[in-house]
Amino acid sequence: MTLCGLHVPVVTPFTAAGRVDAGSLERLARRCLDAGAEGLVALATTGEGGLLDEGERRQVLEVCRAVTIEYGAILTVGAGTMGTEESIAQARERAAMADALLVVVPYYLRPTDEGVIDHFAAVGKAVDVPLIAYDIPYRTGKRLELDSLLRLLDLECVAGVKHCPGAIGHDTLRLLAARTGKAVLCGDDAYVHPMMLLGAAGAVTASACLVPDAYAALAGDLTPGCGRNTELHDALLPLVDALFSEPSPSVLKAVLAETGVIEHPHVRAPLHAPAPGTVSRARACLEAVEEISGRPRRPRPRRAAGRR
Repeated sequence: MTLCGLHVPVVTPFTAAGRVDAGSLERLARRCLDAGAEGLVALATTGEGGLLDEGERRQVLEVCRAVTIEYGAILTVGAGTMGTEESIAQARERAAMADALLVVVPYYLRPTDEGVIDHFAAVGKAVDVPLIAYDIPYRTGKRLELDSLLRLLDLECVAGVKHCPGAIGHDTLRLLAARTGKAVLCGDDAYVHPMMLLGAAGAVTASACLVPDAYAALAGDLTPGCGRNTELHDALLPLVDALFSEPSPSVLKAVLAETGVIEHPHVRAPLHAPAPGTVSRARACLEAVEEISGRPRRPRPRRAAGRR
């Protein structure tokens, strides 16, 4: 599989009664792909995958699978817990509906790096779709040494990494400079533009649910118009700060509902509805991004989606 461009981790919209809103989800999925995204990510953190029951997860996957098949796009599905056996069970259950699985580095237990590598090898052996390693140490509590991350990418079952260190540090520079042949996807919304300039293959960004055209431009091509992408990056940064100023995806879903993309802003407990002032700030930042995104720009040719 060739992983590149923008992959949007979609929120899971709920109805007023708290059930999965399949209509809003389909509308959001189509909106993202129409804007130029190469694929969708379902049941990840942004989609509140861990807060859904089995039937709800199946409903989300059925909607996203149908849309991605229609568009010839990639569907990546979140899977994985702190334990290897349970992660294998999740992966086997979800692989039939997926082109790739986004598997998080085991969290909370903080296993050794060798344990993490063995974990991914075991999950990869159990399924017939490629894995994307989700490396996000500020959530998992587990930081992989660079050499261990490179060994992880060397596994045949691993197609790439969603890289979320929370900064662009020396290890990130060395990871990109290693040119492993595996995809490095920027997972920190604020850093997509600089990561693409440094050689990232694309991005997995929650904010793209709201402004998919802007992130498709950043993650899809750099030339011509590098200056234009820098202008987009500068406008997106305050929006990202606002969207993540409270636990995600509460602010994101509130703005998506206010702008009519989804019907209701509900999030599942223990998440709370965001403060009205936070939502107002995000709306103001969104207007600045839309002003730039709405200007005429050279159309980006649609890149053919890689399928398993």
